[in-house]
Amino acid sequence: MLTIEHSPLYRAKMNSISITYVLYWELKNFQEYQFTKEGKCFNLKSGNEIKKVMKSRCIGYNIRGKFIALNTLRNQLVKIKINETPF
Repeated sequence: MLTIEHSPLYRAKMNSISITYVLYWELKNFQEYQFTKEGKCFNLKSGNEIKKVMKSRCIGYNIRGKFIALNTLRNQLVKIKINETPF
């Protein structure tokens, strides 16, 4: 019989790391998908980063379950409008 006791001396220390991305572009038809200058795509509704996918020698993203190539996405990118606040 094996007995394991946890001592308070060996507790793991929790560390947290946060990364801030600046988003510059969004898709015309899908405003919840936004891009950084580095080319990272984020879904703002779910808060997840969307990975680049290669499908039949085309590189692109899966937007709402449909593959869209980078050539098509570049034509749909619009600069994000800054909302002015009164205070």
